[in-house]
Amino acid sequence: MIIGVISDTHGRMHDKAIRALKDSDIIIHAGDIGSSQILEELRKIAPVYAVKGNNDRDRWAWELPLTQAVEAGGRLIYVIHQLDMLDLDVRAAGIDIVIYGHSHVPGKEERNGVLYFNPGSAGPRRFSLPVCAGKIEIDDDGLKAFWIDLNSFMLRRID
Repeated sequence: MIIGVISDTHGRMHDKAIRALKDSDIIIHAGDIGSSQILEELRKIAPVYAVKGNNDRDRWAWELPLTQAVEAGGRLIYVIHQLDMLDLDVRAAGIDIVIYGHSHVPGKEERNGVLYFNPGSAGPRRFSLPVCAGKIEIDDDGLKAFWIDLNSFMLRRID
């Protein structure tokens, strides 16, 4: 199972992001989408699960959930835009992975057996932060999460 993870596109979809996510079984967008066209483009690749970010205020975003639980590859994934808004005990809830965005900073950390993963920002470059997307691969050996640098000419993993 390959999960494409993207966040903070802010209305801009890079061609390299489309290429990076093309082999995904599902795609999770962790908010600050910026335009319904972003979701339409992603749905051409795979089913999309998206949450509303703090900048998703236009009419098209009104029905997006603030959080979402997604089952994929036998794992339970909790999606939220701002990690500091998390108001549940993820371990007690049986969550395996928390996917979030907002900071534009790629992040990967395991806490109490739960993977916390931020794909960084796939939208316009901000400060000196990379423009990137992420992937989570689930197989019999477990989870593997990584980022794909969208600024480089060649797609490469940032581990």
